[in-house]
Amino acid sequence: MSDDLPPPWSAFLRDLDVLLPEPVELHCIGGFALVAGYGYARATNDLDYRTLVPFHFLAGLQKLAGAGSLLHRKHHVYLQKCGVDSMPESYDERLIEIPVPRLHNLRLLIPDPYDLVLSKLGRNADRDREDVQFLAARLKLSAATLRRRYQQELRSIMIGRIPYHDQTLEFWIEAYFQ
Repeated sequence: MSDDLPPPWSAFLRDLDVLLPEPVELHCIGGFALVAGYGYARATNDLDYRTLVPFHFLAGLQKLAGAGSLLHRKHHVYLQKCGVDSMPESYDERLIEIPVPRLHNLRLLIPDPYDLVLSKLGRNADRDREDVQFLAARLKLSAATLRRRYQQELRSIMIGRIPYHDQTLEFWIEAYFQ
C-alpha cells in the first residue's frame, strides 16, 4: 500500500480531518478501496463506506463531506454511506488500515482483497468484474481461499438468488483466477 493517495483525495481527506470534532473510523469499500489500498489506477469521485465509528456522527459526516457539501464542491469528491453491500461475516477482523500522512482524527480501513472481491458479487456489473480481474491478477489471489470464504462467511447471508451468486463466483474463478 502506498502512503500517497491520488489527487484530490489527500487534500480532501486532510480538509475533512481538521473539521472532525472527534476521531472517526471509516470502513471504505468500492472503487476508493481499490485505488487507495491496492493501487488500481482508475478514477473514482466518491468514497463509499460501509461502517462509520462512531455511528452517531453519520449525519454530521454527510453534512461535512457528503454529496453537495462544501468539501464536495471544493474537491469534486465526496463520502457516501452504502446502504446495501455483501460482505463476509468476519470482514471486520481482517480490515487493513490505509496510512494517510497528517490525518489525526480520520482513520481509513479497507477490506482484505478477498472480502473486497466478495463485496462485488451481488452487483456483478462490468466495473465490478474489472475490479475482480485486477485484484486477482495483481495480488495472485487463491481461488480456493475465495471459494472457502464465500461458502463459510457470505453465502448464507446473501440476498437474492443464491444459485445466481454461486454461478457468478464460479465464472469469476474460471475467468480471473489462475
